Amino acid sequence: MSGGGLRRRSREMALQLLFQTEFLASGELDPKQADGMARRFIQHFEVPADVSEYGTDLFVGIASRMEEIDSAIQSNSSHWKTSRMGLVDLSVMRIAVFEMKMMKPAIPPSVAINEAVELAKQFGSTESGAFVNGILDNLAKGIA
Repeated sequence: MSGGGLRRRSREMALQLLFQTEFLASGELDPKQADGMARRFIQHFEVPADVSEYGTDLFVGIASRMEEIDSAIQSNSSHWKTSRMGLVDLSVMRIAVFEMKMMKPAIPPSVAINEAVELAKQFGSTESGAFVNGILDNLAKGIA
């Protein structure tokens, strides 16, 4: 399997963890518990090591910078508050923002946005791809 395929599966893992956290814990994600949550998820779903490493890095990283990530999303969304966004859309955007702005080395915005749009189309609503693309494209303009 290609590196892109592994990364996609890792992003799917992070998406599932973020969604699960929002759904079960009312969005209260304690960064100190993120690593343990990821390990339990990996064990329960038997996630392969080559997928789980990057997926865990994403999830733990996002958990530790959630407020900053959500602020970046909010400031680039003129008509929607993050609290009103769909959980899938918001989770996908959190992954992309973390990859573009905080990951070392950073993922190029075009790659992060394309991956986010694909995940949004796969797991979100019919409008998710365009919605996610619009906000992330606006956000990426401030990164370049």
